[in-house]
Amino acid sequence: MSPRDLTIPDQRHPEKAHRPDQEQPKKPAWIRVKAPVSQGYKDTRDILKANRLVTVCEEAGCPNVGECWSQGHATMMIMGEICTRGCTFCNVATGKPQTLDAFEPGRVAHAVATLGLKHVVITSVDRDDLEDGGADHFAQTIRAVRHRAPGTTIEVLVPDFLKCAPSALETVVAARPDVFNHNLETVPGLYPEVRPGARYFHSLRLLQRVKELDPTMFTKSGIMVGLGEEGPAVRQVMDDMRAADVDFLTIGQYLQPTPKHHRVARFVPPEEFAAYEKAAYGKGFLMVSATPLTRSSYHAGDDFARMRAARLERLGAGA
Repeated sequence: MSPRDLTIPDQRHPEKAHRPDQEQPKKPAWIRVKAPVSQGYKDTRDILKANRLVTVCEEAGCPNVGECWSQGHATMMIMGEICTRGCTFCNVATGKPQTLDAFEPGRVAHAVATLGLKHVVITSVDRDDLEDGGADHFAQTIRAVRHRAPGTTIEVLVPDFLKCAPSALETVVAARPDVFNHNLETVPGLYPEVRPGARYFHSLRLLQRVKELDPTMFTKSGIMVGLGEEGPAVRQVMDDMRAADVDFLTIGQYLQPTPKHHRVARFVPPEEFAAYEKAAYGKGFLMVSATPLTRSSYHAGDDFARMRAARLERLGAGA
């Protein structure tokens, strides 16, 4: 797919250089994690390094990397480590991406097989420079993993394909991932400052369209809290997701990567997460993960198994 003629600065975080520093409040006890030191963590790191793979665990500074990698779990980030967007919450580099690596899908599949993953999450940077946003590369990666590790279930966490033809989404869905995930990230009122390059209702429609293309495919989406949103707006997002027939909701605490990023408005206490979880189940989600440390791919395999069981139970109850 030929690159688009876009004006994208060829440097890391160029637009962040002019943001004023934002005060970073001290993290409460419930959000702190131990540094990764286990042998399992080192083994996972070595396998990923040997296959020249990028992970969102590292690029986004995930607080759960020590726990997940110690168990051999890693979220593969395809299509490079440079994003064409400049979301104010995200620590992934912004700039002009490199050409797609045609051999990357095979390396991802090899790593999945070597790690012995039962469930893998594959995500990417935004690639607005590509006509299909990288949809075909996602499809190739899904097919490569299916071939090399046929017993592994596959979850994709995709960009919004905002500037692409509808066929981009259709390409990914046709490759038949087990879970289609696209995060709304925050409430619509915060999009101008948190996700300036995205559109809330476009993302919502993307998730709805997946179900129209394949009603059996599990869909998943998530948001962060602590960015300055209010509780009623969070619950409205839940309603919007359910109207789009989203199956799985994740809610986690936003953590400010650097002083140049969007500030943390507050640290949401665990009891509020528990209240969000209860409300979400009441609205009909099959699966909900709402804790301070929840991230899209945190415990994704176990949660997928529970979500699948919940669907079977619901279908049985309706029979």
